[in-house]
Amino acid sequence: MAYQAGGQRPAPWPAPVSPQAQEYLRDYAALVESVPFPSLVVDHRWDVVLANSAFETLFRGVGPHPSAMPGDNFLRFVLFHPDAASVLGEHEARWCLPMLAHLASALERHGHDPALQAVRREIAQDPLMEAAYRQGLPHWMRAMGDAAVEHDGAVRPLLHPDPSWGATDCRIVDETPKSLHVLGYTRLTMLPQGRRPAPRAGHRRNRRPAGHLTVVSTPEG
Repeated sequence: MAYQAGGQRPAPWPAPVSPQAQEYLRDYAALVESVPFPSLVVDHRWDVVLANSAFETLFRGVGPHPSAMPGDNFLRFVLFHPDAASVLGEHEARWCLPMLAHLASALERHGHDPALQAVRREIAQDPLMEAAYRQGLPHWMRAMGDAAVEHDGAVRPLLHPDPSWGATDCRIVDETPKSLHVLGYTRLTMLPQGRRPAPRAGHRRNRRPAGHLTVVSTPEG
């Protein structure tokens, strides 16, 4: 459960922090909450440290999942939650592959992290996702370049439950201040880019089947 401004976090912070850092994070939570767009703070595992009400609203329609709720770990949500495609447009090509690229990069830097290793093992248990990670991802990385791992500035489709947003593109903006970076955290905010054409019938609110991926694809750009 993510820490919310005005609430109390029911569990310890995901990394050892000083009382001063806890005070900073508590105040920073109020800043994150004031933003009208979905905004969250994550650690290197994508555990959600802070998230605002707009973020909760975006994902309010997703069903329960034992290990991949968006307010708990965003990486696991994108990769493993069967409802992810109901909110994240063009889910496999525009969200899964970039997150798999980020996972590969994170494993290079934090190879012994048990949480990241657990994600990697879960990928290996699904043949299609393993094929995406081992075969589709290297091809996608060659086509897209090193910038594919970067989230800052990326534009990705959303299917927002609020009809004033609807089907839209969002630009992901990295808003990490120095004090947050020192703690090992990253803040990302999703800014809408205007309405998009509605997805074709049958593509908007489908739940994914038990398998994590259905195809291994390479986006055109």
